[in-house]
Order: sequence, then structure tokens, then C-alpha cells
Amino acid sequence: MNEPVYVIGVGRTNFNRNLKKEGKSIRDIIVEAARASLLDAGVDPGDVESGVIGNFASGMFTGQLHLGAFLVEADEKLRGIPTLHTEAACASGGVAVLTAAQQIRGGIYDVVLVVGAEQQKTMSPEDGAEILAAASDTQTERLLYGQHIFPKIFARIAQHYIDREGLSEKQLAKIVLKNYAHAQYNPNAQKNTSQMSLEQAMTACDRNPRFAPPLKVTDCSQISDGAAALVLCSGRFKKRLRRELPLMQLEGFGHTTDYLALQDRSPSEFPMARKAVKKAYDMAGLMPVDVDAAEVHDCFSISELIAYEVLGLAEVGQAAQLLESGATSLPVVRDRVGVGLKPSRSIPVNTGGGLIADGHPVGATGVRQVVEAFDQLNERAGQRQVPGARRIVTYNMGGSVTTVVAMIWGR
Repeated sequence: MNEPVYVIGVGRTNFNRNLKKEGKSIRDIIVEAARASLLDAGVDPGDVESGVIGNFASGMFTGQLHLGAFLVEADEKLRGIPTLHTEAACASGGVAVLTAAQQIRGGIYDVVLVVGAEQQKTMSPEDGAEILAAASDTQTERLLYGQHIFPKIFARIAQHYIDREGLSEKQLAKIVLKNYAHAQYNPNAQKNTSQMSLEQAMTACDRNPRFAPPLKVTDCSQISDGAAALVLCSGRFKKRLRRELPLMQLEGFGHTTDYLALQDRSPSEFPMARKAVKKAYDMAGLMPVDVDAAEVHDCFSISELIAYEVLGLAEVGQAAQLLESGATSLPVVRDRVGVGLKPSRSIPVNTGGGLIADGHPVGATGVRQVVEAFDQLNERAGQRQVPGARRIVTYNMGGSVTTVVAMIWGR
């Protein structure tokens, strides 16, 4: 079967929270996000037939697993549904969404609740970095890179791109500045009230060390606590609803996995990522030019630029030019970012701030991207709204572009 898949409700938490300081845990935000999505969908929780939790490392960050049991705490009527947990490093959330969608496409269930969640502020950043390193090929890459494995892996990717294309650190800094500027229009963003200037993002100093040259701390995504949730339904269930409601349809998707270690692949060519994206476009019968906005995995500033090319928004070697044109910035921030004010094409990227400024609770990120797409396609994004947006691509990845989930969503 190829049953149509719709999102009919979403919810998320504010990512600028420290659950430990609140006396709360990952259990609380799973329940909070799930309840918010059910309320947004306006469906009876008794209609939910299955639940999927996306999470990377709760066992290590919090000592707690078996998270599906927390999902059913969102409402008494959820008790007894089957649940499962997906893990694919930073792509855990995207895989959770896709798992739920496949349950619906296959005709197994009509309504599935998805929550992505992570609680990371349970330890020092140094100890947390060691846990995140588990998403690398630890047997080989720890010997190569030592501490801060992922910043150093993506620094290698950045340096390779700089050597090949002449990318400047100023252009990397503009990615940071753009996403901080977008986050100022997102009340749930971790960096909603934080100010960032181009000089701050460019300048290495004690507060912003270049600890993985050419990358600095400002080039990195945030350490975050948070959750995001979706209610997905089939076309059959949608027909039974006797009311109009905000919704969006999954038009195409692709999911691929490459070798784990970067040294087994080229640091500039990501054929498996491109394969996932091509699958999504082909299934939707669309091309990159048909997309109005994108949510991409900017775990580091270089990651966003690479995503422009992988998604076909820019030709190989032209990602920085696309950025400089102003196409990937919301019109309201182009002047602040220092990019072109009237690009020939506008395709805002990471309208809520991305991982760099909205935040990166690892297991929640792939779900949060879909929440942002839903709000954009239903014109609920407020001052960060992309006018007339009809199609949005989400691009969630795990590891060093190892697991990729690309999805195209339509209004």
C-alpha cells in the first residue's frame, strides 16, 4: 500500500531550558510535547494507534531508557498502544518520523504519535562531548582526533571545502549570523534573546576559541534540552474528520546510510546523502527549484553550506554564492546578515534558527524540523513566515553525513 501520510498537529518545548535546574527530566518533556501535539491536532487520544520515540543517548545522558512508557503517560487513553524507539545519532528524530510514516503508508495504523526528545544538560560540556562521540566510529576516529571528535571531523570537511573552493571564515560566520537573526523571531529558540554580530562570529578569542580550526565555538550547534512532537494520520483517517484543520502531506522521502568513519569516504563528496535527496525528489515528482524553504542539519556552519549543494539548491562549489545572494535568509534579516537584498530566487533556510540558534536536543532535531515546516506551510510562523510557502524540504543527518533522512512536505 501507499496510503497518503499527513501531519495534523504539532508541539514542541522551549529549547532554552535546563531541565535539571527545573527539577524535571526527559519524561516531563516527552509528555509535554506529546500533549501539545494532540491538543493541536484536536483528535481524541484514543484514536492514536502507535507511538514512536526518537532519541539518541538518553541511557548515557540520563541513565533512563524505555522511553515509550513515558509517551503513554501523556493521556490515559494511550495506555496499551505499541511503541518503539529509533536511534540513528543526530538523525534519530528524522528516522522516528519516517518510521511512523511507513506504518501509515503500509496500512498498519491510521494515527501515529511521534516524539523526539533529548536531555543533554545533565553533565559538563566536556563529558557531553564524549557521549556525542559515540555517533562516530569510536574505534578508529578517537585515535585520529582525540577529544572533540565531531568538531574536528567537520573542521576537516570545512578545510577541504576551503582548499577546493576558496570559502572564507567570513562566509561561515554569515551562516551563524543568519541563524541567530532568524532565531530572534522564534520564541521557542534557545538563542531567541542572544545577540550575534558578524565580528563576534568571525573573531577567535577566549570566549570563542578556534578549537577545531577553522571552526570556532560559534560555528557549533547548541547543547540543548528539548522535545518536539507530531500527530501523523492516513488519508483514510483524514476523510473521517468532519472539520477543516491545519495539515501537510508527506510527498516524498529518502533514507540512506553510509560508512561510519569519514576516512572511508571523501570529505567533500557525499553520494549517499545525495541518493536520499534524489529519492525524495523523485517520489514527490519535484525538483529543487520547486521547494520554497528548507530545514537543514546545521550541526556546524559548514554543514549548512554542504546541505545547500546536497539538496540541489546550489551547484557544487556554489553554496557560498547562494548564501551571499541573500536567497537563504529571510528578507527581514538580509540587511543585518550583510547579504544581497533582492536575490533572483528566495529559499529561506532554517527559518527558526536551525541547530546553531534554535538548539539541538539531538533526538528532537529531526522532529523539530518537521514542526517548523508545518507552521510555515500553515502560515503560523509569525514574523519568520515565508510568504506563500507551498513545499518545504527537511534534511536531517546523523554522524559525519552518515545517516540522512530527507523529506518533502506539501501544503
